[in-house]
Amino acid sequence: MGNNNNDVNNGYLEGQILIAMPTMPDPRFQKAIILLCAHGEDGAMGIVLNKDLDAISFEDLFAQLEIPLTADFTDKKIHFGGPVESERGFLLHSTDIIHETSILIDKEIALTATVDMLKSLASGSGPENTLLALGYAGWGPGQLEKEIQENGWLVVDADSDLVFGNRSSIKWQTAIRKLGVDPGALSGDIGHA
Repeated sequence: MGNNNNDVNNGYLEGQILIAMPTMPDPRFQKAIILLCAHGEDGAMGIVLNKDLDAISFEDLFAQLEIPLTADFTDKKIHFGGPVESERGFLLHSTDIIHETSILIDKEIALTATVDMLKSLASGSGPENTLLALGYAGWGPGQLEKEIQENGWLVVDADSDLVFGNRSSIKWQTAIRKLGVDPGALSGDIGHA
């Protein structure tokens, strides 16, 4: 049988990317790709990687937090990380800079949800690669496994480009192609007579 890559963490998919199938009924997750930051018997938590929040800019957010912004973030977007705790900021970042509260997701990606990391980011001394999201996606015990069994999600290995790449609009297609599948071949009509 051999070892499937997903069996490494006792079947848990921490550090993997979920790709929403075209049949995804929840509009918040239509064509979403989500980095799973935590997955265990208590449930799962992840950050949506490919949905920009146009309503708020880096400048607006840092002004609200009263953090002086000295670095230039005009080309950076704030992301919709998910519908849970949508006022709370989560910074996915490269592991060149780690805070004591950072959670290592894999050797290249960490998650930090503290103002200290945002302050270092604002001053230009933060990690090399970052994705700032408001909110997260959460699943209760067994819920994500059930959704995967019902073909709601495909799973692919994470890579820095999918996580930190600036072109949100093509991340879903890029993730699907990583599986060796043509995104056009995935129709919303699959499985319907």
